[in-house]
Amino acid sequence: MADPSSYRPRPGEIPDSPGVYRFRDEHRRVIYVGKAKSLRQRLANYFQDLANLHPRTRTMVTTAASVEWTVVSTEVEALQLEYSWIKEYDPRFNVKYRDDKSYPYLAVTMNEEFPRVQVMRGHKKKGVRYFGPYAHAWAIRDTVDLLLRVFPVRTCSAGVFKNAARTGRPCLLGYIGKCSAPCVGRISPDDHWDLADEFCDFMAGRTGTYLRRLEKQMAEAAEEMEYERAARLRDDIEALKKAMEKNAVVLADATDADLIAVAEDELEAAVQIFHVRGGRVRGQRGWVTDKVEEVTTGALVEHALQQLYGEETGDAVPKEVLVPALPDPVEPVQQWLTGRRGSGVSLRIPQRGDKKALMETVQRNAQQALALHKTKRASDLTTRSRALEEIAEALGLDSAPLRVECYDISHLQGDDVVASMVVFEDGLARKSEYRRFQIKGFSGQDDVRSMHEVITRRFRRYLAEKERTGEWADGEDPAADGTPDGLAGAPVDAVASTLTEDDGRPKRFAYPPQLVVVDGGQPQVAAAQRALDELGIDDIAVCGLAKRLEEVWLPGEDDPVVLPRTSEGLYLLQRVRDEAHRFAITYQRSKRAKRFRSSPLDDVPGLGETRKQALIKHFGSVKKLRAATIDQICEVPGIGRKTAETVVAAFARATPAAPAVNTATGEIIEDDDGAPATTADAPGEPVSTGAPDERRGQER
Repeated sequence: MADPSSYRPRPGEIPDSPGVYRFRDEHRRVIYVGKAKSLRQRLANYFQDLANLHPRTRTMVTTAASVEWTVVSTEVEALQLEYSWIKEYDPRFNVKYRDDKSYPYLAVTMNEEFPRVQVMRGHKKKGVRYFGPYAHAWAIRDTVDLLLRVFPVRTCSAGVFKNAARTGRPCLLGYIGKCSAPCVGRISPDDHWDLADEFCDFMAGRTGTYLRRLEKQMAEAAEEMEYERAARLRDDIEALKKAMEKNAVVLADATDADLIAVAEDELEAAVQIFHVRGGRVRGQRGWVTDKVEEVTTGALVEHALQQLYGEETGDAVPKEVLVPALPDPVEPVQQWLTGRRGSGVSLRIPQRGDKKALMETVQRNAQQALALHKTKRASDLTTRSRALEEIAEALGLDSAPLRVECYDISHLQGDDVVASMVVFEDGLARKSEYRRFQIKGFSGQDDVRSMHEVITRRFRRYLAEKERTGEWADGEDPAADGTPDGLAGAPVDAVASTLTEDDGRPKRFAYPPQLVVVDGGQPQVAAAQRALDELGIDDIAVCGLAKRLEEVWLPGEDDPVVLPRTSEGLYLLQRVRDEAHRFAITYQRSKRAKRFRSSPLDDVPGLGETRKQALIKHFGSVKKLRAATIDQICEVPGIGRKTAETVVAAFARATPAAPAVNTATGEIIEDDDGAPATTADAPGEPVSTGAPDERRGQER
């Protein structure tokens, strides 16, 4: 825990002008970004008596190790720079809204030659018109199905479109009149683009023009006694009206506005947003955030506006934004919104009438969203904070371990030995920083030696990065030859070069944890501590969690620390340990599956996965199976003499194994040094090997 006075700027050093400031921790990671009308007055608030600070603010300033600032000309520039830095650094102590779901949008790809109407999620793309968000994708499809009668725009994928163009036959929608079939030339590109543009105008709320046009055409058809055409136009009008009825009229004056409401308590806040276009509610969305620092409702609204409109321009920013409280000061935010839209934006609190009534509805939705979130979220901020404090108290740490890394070893009878590293920050999994290792240099069921190797490799790279950036604390000078203690003989420069992105920012193993957890008891803990001692690292705590009795082991202690079964700290350690075990097992299975797929056993006719597994399990490795005789193979249950002869013949025909295939023997020559997770490593997606009983006493 740092003392804020140790990095407090000298008197007169901070300018009395607008700007943006960043707090960094001891590893130079940005943990908080803020803006101020006066940097001097704002930063002075952080360096007062700790007892006078809000608990969350106190945690932030004691976690930080330095503060820096950038001066700008206006408060609007400060707002823009603050938003950019929050997006870039993702500081842990800033207000960060989390969408409570992935919202679908109705999208029209106006950037294509033949625009397509479809459902889209995720980041918005340039040149695509978006409408929504909608609560459900089926609501979009229902609306589109009704509108295709009047606006038969293309809805097919690129593959279907190309296939129809190649064969000269449109899809079903083209035959039933719900697509203008540009794929076969029934409509020109310009006419189809105009049709898509009219579709967008209707979705944007300009509905009266099209209804009046269709009604006039229907009357003209009736006068000319073209009753079938008049009937089709009548049905088109009914379809448009039905589509419009799906969005209730809430404001009679056809207002375009966004209404933002906030429901909050001491720990969390929920934001609800109603998007009103043409007087109708066109979309709704919600966010939830932890209130890490003491923050007002106006500040929450300001952060919500930044997230909502930070990447929007033009008509995506409405003329009017209604909020429950105004940011302080409000003028820079209003100027920023005006700049995003390109014309005036009114930011205000509704006082009476229909808009105030609608704001009350949005507020009720926000309160319900907060209540629902609290019932669903088992590990809220309070629970996580209590868990980290219990761990710190049980292990005798000076402060709560904000970053925890857990390691586990996995193998199958000594083959395919791998290790996993999972990372939890603030009690939550940070999967982007998960890493996996192949154990090299030996084989066998030596978990202790494997753990020592993994910890050594991980923290050797941390020290290499630390030396590269020159981030050594006072009195912690590198060795005279330029190599830190514990790194003698290691290729530091080569390692450090793999630890930075192209822009020089650290990656992979640049940040150390406050706590290392290993899956195991005394031997594994001793191996991990020995690895840290050999590298000269003495500021990282180590503990182990043994599976049998869920005991917590500390280095050099003969007796374990026993946490109560109801302890939140024990529950968090179990989750970290179980996640490391899952990640290691998934990786080990994927490697084993690759080995089996390249095995000569694949060429044996009639030998399925079950009997392949039985052979490998009986002999322990493909190498030993290759050296076995026919009689020895016949000893395996389910393997007859004819099958054994076929297996021996298959190995005889196979060419000598390349070094990469020798992974079956445990001699891993391929160094996967901390490779990030891939899609196959996702929870619930292990690689199936067809051996459901291997875990029992064999696989770990």
